[in-house]
Amino acid sequence: MALVVATGQLFAQKKTTSSATVTFDATTAKDALPKATNNSVIGSVNTATGEVAFEAAVKNFSFTNPTLQGHFNGEKWMNSDTYPVFSFSGKIDKLSKVNFSKDGVYNVTVNGNMKVRDVSKNEKMEVIVTIVGGKIKTSSSFEIELTDYGITGGAIDAGKVAKEPKITMSAEF
Repeated sequence: MALVVATGQLFAQKKTTSSATVTFDATTAKDALPKATNNSVIGSVNTATGEVAFEAAVKNFSFTNPTLQGHFNGEKWMNSDTYPVFSFSGKIDKLSKVNFSKDGVYNVTVNGNMKVRDVSKNEKMEVIVTIVGGKIKTSSSFEIELTDYGITGGAIDAGKVAKEPKITMSAEF
């Protein structure tokens, strides 16, 4: 019986979702169209270890302009046929600041590895963790530098696409 209870507690520590949202906003003064949303991002958070992970299918990002969607998935940008997902795996710093069993809002820093295309880079982001009635909600906004991930091109050079787009993430576990 103790083994069953212990196993249940271990599984209860890892929360998952398949409906996290990531938005990509690379708008500039010259072009307001480079915005996309992906509402089917897979995510997990382990409340015992502070480990977090997210994975997004590149082709699931939806643009209002189909031409931009084609460019985004093309070889010069995300090259989604060769690199179909981007991912992040990391850990909450100072996990003891978060009480997952108590309603509240907790500001934390997450350090981890972002992989876009074939490039992995350490990233640090501020995350808001909100606990309400036992449900965990997370949100974060941060910027990445496209050239760090090998993404270049005429649209960026011409100022039609931001060199450092804003990425916003939200999830409910």
